[in-house]
Amino acid sequence: MTFALASEGVRELDGGTGHPYESRSSNASNFKDRAMARRCELTGKGVMSGHLVSHANNRKKRVFRPNLQTVSLASDTLGQNVSLKISMNALRTVDRNGGLDVFLLKARDTALSTKALRLKRQIAKKQAKTAPAA
Repeated sequence: MTFALASEGVRELDGGTGHPYESRSSNASNFKDRAMARRCELTGKGVMSGHLVSHANNRKKRVFRPNLQTVSLASDTLGQNVSLKISMNALRTVDRNGGLDVFLLKARDTALSTKALRLKRQIAKKQAKTAPAA
């Protein structure tokens, strides 16, 4: 008896070779978006693990999750609201730095999500257009 998997055709459409042990995260472009599940889109702050220590010094594993909230932030340069999943620590930093545009232009590209990187490029392009005119 021979059994055929229904998903064999799907793997070939995804750009894979159809090998059953092929990793779906081999595409570099998809990996960064998928890795941002419980991660701040602006600072890159993510889940950490550690120990819950009792009074008797018994240790058991626990997870420290960042305080992530979906927030709409106003971009002054673009003139629109942008919805981002960020930590509340990042929200305080954005407020302290003077807004989303200033924060994104100062931020390193490695910590930003693809959505935030795209936003940063749009802001930089728009500011470059308006700077020579002024």
